[in-house]
Parts: sequence; C-alpha cells; structure tokens
Amino acid sequence: MTPAASVPADGPLARFALRSAAWAERWFPDAYVFAALGVVIVALAALAFGATPTATATAFGDGYWSLIPFTMQMAFVVIGGYVVATAPAVARVIDALARVPRSGRGAICYVGLISMLTSLLSWGFSLVFGGLLVRALARRDDLDMDYRAAGAAAYLGLGAVWAMGLSSSAAQLQANPASMPPGLLAITGVIPFSETILLWQSIVLTAVLIAVSLVVCFVTAPRGGSVRRARDFDGAERFASEEKHAATLPPRQRPGEWLEYSPLITILLAALSLGWLVYEFSAKPAVSAIANLNTYNFVFLTVGLLLHWRPRSFLNAVARAVPSTTGVLIQFPLYGGIASLLTAAKGGDGQSLAHHLSTVFVHIASTETFTLVMGVYSAVLGFFVPSGGGKWIIEAPYVMQAANDLQVHLGWAVQVYNAAEALPNLINPFWMLPLLGVLGLKARDIVGFTFIQLLVHIPLVLGLLWLLGLTLTYHPPVMP
Repeated sequence: MTPAASVPADGPLARFALRSAAWAERWFPDAYVFAALGVVIVALAALAFGATPTATATAFGDGYWSLIPFTMQMAFVVIGGYVVATAPAVARVIDALARVPRSGRGAICYVGLISMLTSLLSWGFSLVFGGLLVRALARRDDLDMDYRAAGAAAYLGLGAVWAMGLSSSAAQLQANPASMPPGLLAITGVIPFSETILLWQSIVLTAVLIAVSLVVCFVTAPRGGSVRRARDFDGAERFASEEKHAATLPPRQRPGEWLEYSPLITILLAALSLGWLVYEFSAKPAVSAIANLNTYNFVFLTVGLLLHWRPRSFLNAVARAVPSTTGVLIQFPLYGGIASLLTAAKGGDGQSLAHHLSTVFVHIASTETFTLVMGVYSAVLGFFVPSGGGKWIIEAPYVMQAANDLQVHLGWAVQVYNAAEALPNLINPFWMLPLLGVLGLKARDIVGFTFIQLLVHIPLVLGLLWLLGLTLTYHPPVMP
C-alpha cells in the first residue's frame, strides 16, 4: 500500500469539492426534509396569492396520492435494474468485461463509458452494474487503478446522461398520459419519445457529453504514487476476498422450500410474461411499446427472473434492492401534493400559482433565451429536490406553460430539463447511495472527481441546449 505521505496533495478544485461535500454531509438534512419544506413553501405561496386555507389544504390532500402509479413505476425502475445487475450470469459478464482494460487510466475511462451507455437503458441498472464492474477491476493486482476515480466514473451514468435515455422520468411521464396529473396533461398533452429523447438534437447532445466526460476522466485520473487502491479504504477492504459472483443460495432446509429452489415457477411465469411481451411489441412500434413504463419495468423483471432462475435467488435480490427505493416511496406523495398546490389552489384572482410562475418565466425569458433560463433554474432546484421524476412534477406545470406561451418546442423543453437536471447529481450525494453501498466508499471519496466533471458540464450543457434548440420549431400540445 502506498504510504500516505507519498500521495500528492489534491488540487484546489478537488479540495474545495471535498470541503463542500464534508459540509453537506454534516449540515444537510435528509432529502425528505427538503421535500416537506417544499410543500410548506408552496402552500404559503398559494396563501400569499389569495388561496383560502381550505382550498390550499384540499389541493394538497387531493394531490397527495395522485402519483401512486408513477411512484411504484419509479420504485420498480430501481428494483428491476438491481435484480438484473446482480444476477449470477451478469456477474460472469462483469468478470469478462473486467479483463479488458490494460492500464489504470484506461480502466477508469472504460468504467465511465459502460456506466453512461448502460444508464441510457436504465439508471438503476447502471449504478449497480458500474459499481460491480469497479469491484471486479479492483481485484486485479496488475491494474494500477485509483478506486476513487473509478467510483466517480461509475457514477457518470446517473450524473451525466441517464435522463437522455429510456429511463428518463420526465420523458417517460410525458409519453404516458395515464401517469400524468390532469393539470399537467392539460398543459402539455402527450409528448412521445420521438419528440424528446429520440430527437437528433438530443442524440448529438448525449454523444458530446459522453465524449467530453471520458476526456475529463482520463486527464483527472491519478497516476503513480497518488493512486489509492480499494485496499486503502476501510469500507471497501471487505470486498477483497469476496466471491466473484453474487451471493450463493444457502442449502434448502425444509420440504416447503422446494418450489423456491426449483426453476419450475420461473419457467411458467416467464412463459406467460414473454407471451405478453411478444404480443405487445408486435401490436405496436418498439419505441411506443418501451415508452410505456409498465412495459419497460415488465421487461426488466422478466429478464431478472430468468437470469436468477430460481425464485429464492430472485427474491433475495429484490430484498436487497428494496431499501434503495425508500426515498422514492416516501417523497413522491409530497411531490404530488406540491403539483396539486401549484395547479389547483386558485388565488383571489382565480389563477393558480403555476400560472403566476409561468408569467414570471415569460417576463424574464424570450423564445431564444428560454432554454438557458430554464436550464439554470432546473439545475439549481435539482440540488434541493434530488429526484428527476418528482422535480419534474413540481416544475412542469409552470415551465411548460411558459414554453407554450413563448412557443418553445415542448419536447425540447423536456430535454432541457433532462440535461440540466442531471448536473447537480454530480455533487449531490442522494443518488450516490446505491453505488457507494456497492463500493464501500463515502460521498467525499468520489465527489472531488465528479465536481471537476460538473465544472466542465455546466457551460457545455447550457451552450448546447441553447444552440441545438435554435433548430427546432414549436407545435401545439397533442391531446390523447
């Protein structure tokens, strides 16, 4: 192990990022507290604009359970991604992938690339898969790879491009009218994937972000005496002698467990599931089918069930995944209440708070500058409300109304949100938790590297959003 005295000091930006992370870990409350404060602030604002206490309380209560379908869908994005990523067959794929890199810096860029590409399929899968790949690479004694930088690279999927892919909460919500609050549907209509994540402008933005992120990974990866291996971290040390595959099943102990250990139920359930999926994808275009969150999650759960093969292995993986969904389950009802307060609590002039906020946006932005104003606003708010789907429910009623008023392409407004909302993820520890749990690290261990990514991404993302947005024209909402 490299003596601590021989490790070069971090640069000024990294030191500032580490101090910021330490301050946040000490003073920032749980994300639930921010969501609850959001309810209080929006309710007080509604009252200030003339809404009666009864109307305010009624709007909050009516909206509280309005996002239950979407809440469960988001929870299953996490569960499905985790179940697939921890299957024994996927563990063998990870071991094979870990044999590819030939240098420490190359391994870090390799992790970053795989993390970002898999996040376009599922951010939940990307976090766990990327973490397990870093652990597999860390077991290679011949690889001089910095464990912190590799962990930061594994987080790039969620920190950079996840919202530009299939698991984008905002794009999924806008494509599924049944999941949207009625007030939002009336403003935006249905916006299919072809108008959001599949726009050529969106694809170009994603490709540039991936390329630049990999360059930053390469130039910031420690070398020589400054490299810290997994064995240098107490939390990661226990993984050194861990078996390569996911936890093996204990022996069956009683006759009643026979079906839990038999693939019979898996085969029967998978046959039914695959039959429905074949029908679903043959009855409509593949893009339309996968845009349905229920279908998207169904695919991941079916694949996870088959990969685990035995129900007990599948259930054990689900049990390990469920704790990662607690923030989604308890916070999303508050976001539903906030959305209802914004759109349903009418003030003394008969207008909602969302209407007043959209008016502010119209006054301070123009058609040409809307993307910059919305991008900055979404990025700042994202640090305090670390939930792509939940925050979109809060923002969408007024920013999309402003987009209509200014005649900004509605699908691109969704993508402005997606790209900008991901920026604070790079330093916000909320969504780092599943990855950090896999790696045995703390947020302060990786945030110095992700902070440098943030400094590069801010001007890059905002500039590209503005420039590419100039190539799109507005068309009115399409109602289902």
